[in-house]
Order: sequence, then structure tokens, then C-alpha cells
Amino acid sequence: MSRIGRTPIKVPAGVTVQINDRDVHVKGKLGELNYTMQDGIVVVQEENLIKIERSDDSRPQKAFHGLTRALIQNMVTGVSEGYQKELHVIGTGYSAEVMKPWLKISIGYSHDILLEIPEGITVSAEPVARMRGSKSALQAIVKVNGINKEDVGKFAAEIRKCRKPENYKGKGIRYADEFVKIKIGKSGK
Repeated sequence: MSRIGRTPIKVPAGVTVQINDRDVHVKGKLGELNYTMQDGIVVVQEENLIKIERSDDSRPQKAFHGLTRALIQNMVTGVSEGYQKELHVIGTGYSAEVMKPWLKISIGYSHDILLEIPEGITVSAEPVARMRGSKSALQAIVKVNGINKEDVGKFAAEIRKCRKPENYKGKGIRYADEFVKIKIGKSGK
């Protein structure tokens, strides 16, 4: 039995879960999310616990068992707490700003990049003031917030893809918790 799939999901106060046949509807203070389950997966609700069960032990059913549990857990967390990804824009002259419904990023190309902010996601871009004598090249912090974990991660990855961090100077867009190993150049400095 899947260790992930057999772990019950605790439903916090303020979150309601409705199960209709194969549809799961989760509603909380931040919004609503829906999910349609695969055949052979059954969701059982007992007071403030949700248990996921499968019909047989075939390989696809085992995979869907853990997947369904993880997706429903992400929905419960999303409508109660929400998700956030933080990105750092690093490089001299780089910048990011929100111009509804667009995110405008200037990252060293001959043109600015405009990314349309998807519905259900909020983005904030804060410029970072440089201190005199500071060696940090951090120019802006971009925060992506939403209730759907997949959408938040997908848009954050789209932002990062515009200019991935390079290994020699560290310039580019990276996640706040991402480590970039800086290589030594030809000169050895």
C-alpha cells in the first residue's frame, strides 16, 4: 500500500470538502478548487479526515492512489493557506515591475519581456535599494501567490525561464532558496 496514499488528510477549520461521485470540491477562505478522480479511486470523508482508497493493486491504481491523495492535500492547503514562490532578479540594470495584467521584466535584452499574469494568481515586484559599497547585485524580488500549487509553480518557472542564472557571475532570475555554484573563469579569479 502506498505510504502517501494511505495517510489521511486532515481538514482544517474553515475548509469544506464535498465529494460527489468522482468530483471533489474544496472551499476555503481563499477560494475554491475542483478535482475529478480517476476510475477505481474512492474518497471517504469521516468528520475532519479524508481517506483515499483504491479498488485493486495494479500498478496504475497504486500510482493514482498516491497522486490523488497529494493533489487533494494540495487543494486543502491552497484554499486555507495559499502558496507562494519568491524569485530574485540579480544583475546590474535588471528590473521587474507589475503593470496589470502584465509583469514587465528588464533583464539585459534589447527589449523588455512582458508576461501575462494568469487568472487566479497575484504577482508583486519590489525593487531592492542598493546600499553604497554593497557587492550584492540583487535588483528586485518577485513574489507569485495563488491557491493552486501547479499554477503558481508553472508561472514562477515561466518567469525564471526568461533568464536562467548563469554560473560565472550569478546574473539572472533564480528562486529565493536556489543555490547557484559560481565557477572560476579563464583568468582564475
